[in-house]
Amino acid sequence: MATRLYENPIFLEHNTPEGHPERADRLRSLNIALEHPNFARLERIEATQANEDMVTLAHPEEHLFAVMREIPEEDDRINQLEADTYASQKSLQVALTAIGGAISAVDDVMTGKADNAFVAGRPPGHHAEKSKAMGFCLFNTVAIAARHVQKTYGVERVAIVDWDVHHGNGTQDIFWDDPSVLFCSTHQMPLYPYSGAKDETGQHRNIVNAPLSPNVGSDHFREAFKSRVLPALHDFSPDFILISAGFDAHHRDPLAQINLVGEDFDWATGRLLEVADRFAHNRVVSLLEGGYDLEGLAESAGLHILRLMKG
Repeated sequence: MATRLYENPIFLEHNTPEGHPERADRLRSLNIALEHPNFARLERIEATQANEDMVTLAHPEEHLFAVMREIPEEDDRINQLEADTYASQKSLQVALTAIGGAISAVDDVMTGKADNAFVAGRPPGHHAEKSKAMGFCLFNTVAIAARHVQKTYGVERVAIVDWDVHHGNGTQDIFWDDPSVLFCSTHQMPLYPYSGAKDETGQHRNIVNAPLSPNVGSDHFREAFKSRVLPALHDFSPDFILISAGFDAHHRDPLAQINLVGEDFDWATGRLLEVADRFAHNRVVSLLEGGYDLEGLAESAGLHILRLMKG
């Protein structure tokens, strides 16, 4: 067995306006990085498109229909869903393929076909709330993956760890009142979407936020991880771990002011693998979220995947 990477050329076909930070070049830069011999053992699997009804694992049907109504028929048109969230002709197919990759990753890890997995999809998903597309996100892919592993395999406790520099407000919204899912987030605060305070704990204290002040770096991030995220994970003893792996806390990223380096993501990945080894039978699936400096994204995601490969 090995680490599996789920990818598909269609991920390049979700179009956003010129100058938008969430662009196809993000995946192109990662693909170049993954050409290095270090990744020769990485199993690369083509993600397949999920059925539309998979969206309703985490969203009401009306949200699916609302997004579908915004998909333009013309291949050169881009519709604006809200302030910074857009849809082009193939955006629904792209988003469903990201969901399909996440579902396949969960299936392969649960059935022992893979040790762990990384889904290199787009658009990201963690800002999509139950009934609202926002923050570049149409559907909440990591939430759908969590619901899938519970519904299909009877997994009782799922942990989602989100280290994207922007708070995963959508994931928090979806699981606010669900004690079977632990959501832990490190993020810059204040920063979009202006949520994620420490006192936002969910109805069952299943939400753990670890906000970071602007301009801090590795020491503060690792301390937040050690003092808030890891103790919560140990108390929860998850059966499965999902990672919302955003890499926009890298010091090069243009959308935030946290000064992490690639090795910080390697370190955090290692800590989560230790938790998975102790509680979750090593079951880990990671999904790409943000990361908008191409060099920072390629470096950080590459180190993250290498750590998954080492187990």
